[in-house]
Amino acid sequence: MEDVNIKITDRDGVTHDIVAPTDMAMNLMEVVRSYELAPEGTIGVCGGMAMCASCQCYVKSDNDLPPMSDDEEAMLSEAFDVQDNSRLGCQIQITPEMEGLEVELAPES
Repeated sequence: MEDVNIKITDRDGVTHDIVAPTDMAMNLMEVVRSYELAPEGTIGVCGGMAMCASCQCYVKSDNDLPPMSDDEEAMLSEAFDVQDNSRLGCQIQITPEMEGLEVELAPES
């Protein structure tokens, strides 16, 4: 039951220091929603199924993230404002390895 510290920069450029639980099977998109770091209805539109890019974020730290699934890669290939460090927040599980993770939410498309 350990929590991890994550830095999330919202779409207004404000950085939030977040404590996220590792024992609730949450992903990054769900953490953003639970802390209300994006307006309702603008993140996680597909419910975390990698079928939209509303939870796209830019990974700023060097955490060892799991490789992208084919679905995530396909979704990002069609998304706007994609960068080399883009990932879908719904595909990043909150685990102890996410300690110190730093991300910036991509602009709303």
